[in-house]
Amino acid sequence: MTAGVRTIIYPVKDIDGAKALFRALLGTDPYVDEPYYVGFKDAGQDIGLDPGGHAQGLTGPVPYWHVDDIRGRLAALVAAGARVQQEVREVGGGRLIASVRDADGNLVGLVEDTGA
Repeated sequence: MTAGVRTIIYPVKDIDGAKALFRALLGTDPYVDEPYYVGFKDAGQDIGLDPGGHAQGLTGPVPYWHVDDIRGRLAALVAAGARVQQEVREVGGGRLIASVRDADGNLVGLVEDTGA
């Protein structure tokens, strides 16, 4: 699989307000609706709402690139000058995430679905 952006996570302070906005925008209910994360799917795109995002240093939406080898890709990004924002961690269902900041401070997220 080649890398591709299929997930965008929005840090939100008002999860209920954000959920209502994305319901209106997408015309659908979320497929995940938990106090710690709300997820929508639309045309192959995952849109996530993270009420803990601001506390993790997120300042705006973060695109997550889906990759086959998150640790290898993270190491390559660091070798290319990126700074690790969030180390690789499992977030449930075999999904691993990590993020880096580029030289301009932009966040780039990585996702690997291990199928575990």
